[in-house]
Amino acid sequence: MSTGREEQVVDTCYTTIHTLDKQKGKKQKRVQYMKKDGKFPVMFLKAPGDWSTYFVDIFTTLIEIRWRVMFLVFFLSYIISWLLFGFGYWLIAYVNGDTESVENNPCVENVRGFTGAFLFSMETQATIGYGFRYMNDYCIVAIVVVTVQDLFSCFLDTIIIGIVLAKMASARKRAQTVGFSKFAVVNLRDGVMCLSWRLGDFRGNHILEGVVTAQLVRCVRRPQGFIAWSYQDLTIEEPEIALTTPATIIHKLEPGSPLYSVDPDDLLEENFELVVAFTYTGDSTGMLHQTRTTYTPADIRWGQRFKDVLKVGKKHYKVDYAFFNETIWVPVPMVSAEAFSRKRHPEDGRIHVPSVKRNGGTGHVTVEITEEPVVQTFL
Repeated sequence: MSTGREEQVVDTCYTTIHTLDKQKGKKQKRVQYMKKDGKFPVMFLKAPGDWSTYFVDIFTTLIEIRWRVMFLVFFLSYIISWLLFGFGYWLIAYVNGDTESVENNPCVENVRGFTGAFLFSMETQATIGYGFRYMNDYCIVAIVVVTVQDLFSCFLDTIIIGIVLAKMASARKRAQTVGFSKFAVVNLRDGVMCLSWRLGDFRGNHILEGVVTAQLVRCVRRPQGFIAWSYQDLTIEEPEIALTTPATIIHKLEPGSPLYSVDPDDLLEENFELVVAFTYTGDSTGMLHQTRTTYTPADIRWGQRFKDVLKVGKKHYKVDYAFFNETIWVPVPMVSAEAFSRKRHPEDGRIHVPSVKRNGGTGHVTVEITEEPVVQTFL
C-alpha cells in the first residue's frame, strides 16, 4: 500500500481482523506531532547568540535545565563569588601595603596574599567564623566589602534554595506516575461503537478530581506549500473522573465525531494523531499537573477491549497493573460507525455486515445487538 504497510488477515472464528505490519525495505517514517511521553519534537530556530529570552525569565530557565547543569551552576556561583570577593580583599591589602610590609596595621589580619584573601572571603560568605583571620575596625573599605558580601550571600542562598525546591516539586515528576495505556481500542458499548483508552495512577495516593480532554490533530499541507495543523475536539463521555482505580475513557463514534465515517480499511490510510491529556491537582502538593500522550492509527486496535484489572477482595479492591495494557479480541463489525448505524434494522435489532474470510471461505455474518452493555452475540 502507499503508506508503506501491508495488511494481514487474522481469522478469529468470528470476523476478519485487520492488523498493520511494516513492510521490509519500505519504511516510511513521519515526524509525529507529539511523542508518547508527551514531549513535542519542536526545535526553535533563532539567530546565533540570541539568548535574551532565556535571561529575561532566568528563574524559569534554571528550573527547566537538567539537574547536572543545575549542580554546575550551584558550585560555580559560590566558587566564583568567593574568588571575586577574595580578589577585592587582596586589592585592599595591596593598596594598604599589607602584602609588602608586616609592620603596618593591616585591614585584615594575616591576609598578606591572594590565598589568605580567598580563605577570608570563603569564611565570611560561609559564616564559618573568624579565628586566625579577622578584620580591623579602622579600615572602612574592608567593612563595606564585608557588608556587601554578607548581603550577596543571603540573596544567593535564597535563589539557589528556591530553585532546588521548585525543581524537586516539579509537576513533571508527578505526571510520570500517571499514565495512559499504550493502545486505544474500538468496540461496542450499549450497541454503540466507541473508541476508548485507559488511564491509571501508579502511586498509592489517589487523584479525586481531574479532567480528560482529547483532540484529533492532522498535518495539513496547503497549496502554497506551508504546513498547518488541524485540531478537532473529541467529546468524552464523563470527562471529569475520580482516579481511585484505573478508568476507561470513552468517546462514542456518533454523528459529529471526526471518526464517525472511518472503518478499519480507512484507518490504515489515515494520517492523524489522537492527542489525549489528563489535567489534575495533586493531593499532596496542591499543584496542577498534566499527563498527556498520543495515539496514531497504528495504535488503535479495532475489535478489541481491555482486560479487567479490578477485582473484589474480602477487604479491598485489588488492581492488577500487569493487565493495564493487555487487550483481548471481541466480535465487532468491520465497518464504520456510520455504516453500522445505517445498516442496523430497528425492528429486530440486527445488522448485516460485509462478507468476511473464515477458514479459507467467504460468508456473511449477522450481528445481533442486545440491550445489555458490551454484549455482542454472533449467530
